Amino acid sequence: MLYKPPSEGDRHGRASTPAEELKIVVAGGFGVGKTTMITTLSEIEPLTTEETLTVASAGVDDLEGIADKSVTTVAMDFGRITFADPHSLILFLFGTPGQERFWFFWDDLSYGAVGAVVLVDTRRLPDSFAAVNWCEERGLPFVIAINEFDGAFRYTPDEVRQALRLASRIPVMTCDVRQRSSAKHVLITLVRRSIELRGVSSSGALT
Repeated sequence: MLYKPPSEGDRHGRASTPAEELKIVVAGGFGVGKTTMITTLSEIEPLTTEETLTVASAGVDDLEGIADKSVTTVAMDFGRITFADPHSLILFLFGTPGQERFWFFWDDLSYGAVGAVVLVDTRRLPDSFAAVNWCEERGLPFVIAINEFDGAFRYTPDEVRQALRLASRIPVMTCDVRQRSSAKHVLITLVRRSIELRGVSSSGALT
């Protein structure tokens, strides 16, 4: 069940268990769909820091393959999603900026995070290496989500795994971040992986 607010107590007057709060990072290259994913999932009005691309970014931001992109995140995106009974779980979603000149935000945004979704655009696959390396260097659990853009050539998860030289233990899946069910599946996969690694039994909330 999704988006059900935690109850103040049951019908017998017992206080409910406080919701566990987890921080998740949504990372990836420029224009890969991070803002769209957070907007799709968030139960609150998402906070975004998007600015219009101008001629000042010419020669700085590589728009090959995403020429129709007109805005970009310059600091972060933020959203929240709640999973309900049997154990309430609140996920705070922080989206990172994709351009290299804003990468200095990444470490601050990841402080206290339990895991990361690394979004991948197969049209610009080399852009994914920075986020993958960043997660690996920090020991941050992560999953790879291949955002299947309209008109893009379709690669299998195994092909993408090989191209990114990922270990077999790293989950790799396809998704469409415009669709809530698809984005939710990615998020659930990441949280369950993080819970397994942390040894915390909150996965019952992820239904």
